[in-house]
Amino acid sequence: MAGIGKAVPEFQDLLPVMAEKLGGEGLMRELCNGFQLLMDKEKGVITVESLKSNAAVLGLQDLRHDELVSMVEEGDTDGDGALSEMEFCVLMFRLSPELMEESQLLLEEFLQEELKSDTFY
Repeated sequence: MAGIGKAVPEFQDLLPVMAEKLGGEGLMRELCNGFQLLMDKEKGVITVESLKSNAAVLGLQDLRHDELVSMVEEGDTDGDGALSEMEFCVLMFRLSPELMEESQLLLEEFLQEELKSDTFY
């Protein structure tokens, strides 16, 4: 009876904690390190194959092929079937609801300040 009595791990969004501790530049550096870890070294992008071969590092070794494909497709904005470093970083932010909300608030605050400081003729 597989699965009985096993706790299902709950997703914990660690990006906001990392952002707070590392700052913006530090967080981006860590995201770039994560990209380097997962990318196909010859192609310079994350492919389904490179994600599958490195999935154990993330504790995702039990994911099915179609789930890995979905993960890549989720962030593949240019339709080339792989994730560039920029697509990967954008995807990580999109998958972090708290960080997205915080970013939205900072953007709104910045825009309000800009509107206050501009003089209209």
